[in-house]
Amino acid sequence: MANLKEIRSRITSVGSTMQITSAMKMVSAAKLKRAQDAIIQLRPYANKLRDILENISSTLDSDAGGKLTIEREVKKMLVVVITSNRGLAGAFNSNVFKIANALVVENSVKGIETELMTIGKKGFDLMRKSNTIYKNESSLWDNLSYENVAVIADEVTEKFLAGDYDQVRLVYNSFKNAATQIVMDEQYLPVQIVKSESGAAQSVDYIFEPSKEEIVTDLIPQALKTQFFKAILDSNAAEHGARMTAMHKATDNADALRKELVLQYNKERQAAITNEILEIVGGAEALDS
Repeated sequence: MANLKEIRSRITSVGSTMQITSAMKMVSAAKLKRAQDAIIQLRPYANKLRDILENISSTLDSDAGGKLTIEREVKKMLVVVITSNRGLAGAFNSNVFKIANALVVENSVKGIETELMTIGKKGFDLMRKSNTIYKNESSLWDNLSYENVAVIADEVTEKFLAGDYDQVRLVYNSFKNAATQIVMDEQYLPVQIVKSESGAAQSVDYIFEPSKEEIVTDLIPQALKTQFFKAILDSNAAEHGARMTAMHKATDNADALRKELVLQYNKERQAAITNEILEIVGGAEALDS
């Protein structure tokens, strides 16, 4: 059984840990507000851009968007794994790792060669041990902006157009709320053009200038960059939400542990005082006899 000095030391240690986790929770809460505002503002634009692309392309041929929309036999795939640079966020990074690793294993069974692009140090550290890493773009989190994301999106698109990869997929955490993150595995390239079942024209007859084909061709690169940026912002907000939740639970657990240790300390202290009193009484009786 631990003595009083050891219990006091543990109480102090748990108290210090609780201060750290509480501070990290507050920092993550502040960052979450900004990250949440960013993704909420982008989503309507991204969704509307996708709807316009789908509505215009629904009456066009599948190859109307050029090489970016042509499906081809998948022999080599690039998986973009989006994680964080820092830990202490619960299962935020490990959930992405599980999905990405399962995709790699599935491709291996099908005979598809898989390479990874990692955005986030945690994903790079987890995936590099047993996978081929094409590139690590962890520095993106140091200066997150649309311009920097667009550079990476253009590079991935060029690799696809050059035939280096037959398919590109994004694996990341989508932000739902502070306590819930949904791991997404979505196809980035080739762009999937949604074609109407009937092939009929739209219910509202628009006059397009320029032509539908030109509009789709111009919209696709913009839609790709927006989709990539949306995935990054989703992951950023999800990370802060996951860390805030994890630190909140850690603080609660530390508080409960400290209370248990204080109770144990008081019991041990009480027992020690009782033993000392018994020894004094016993000694006094021995002197009297």
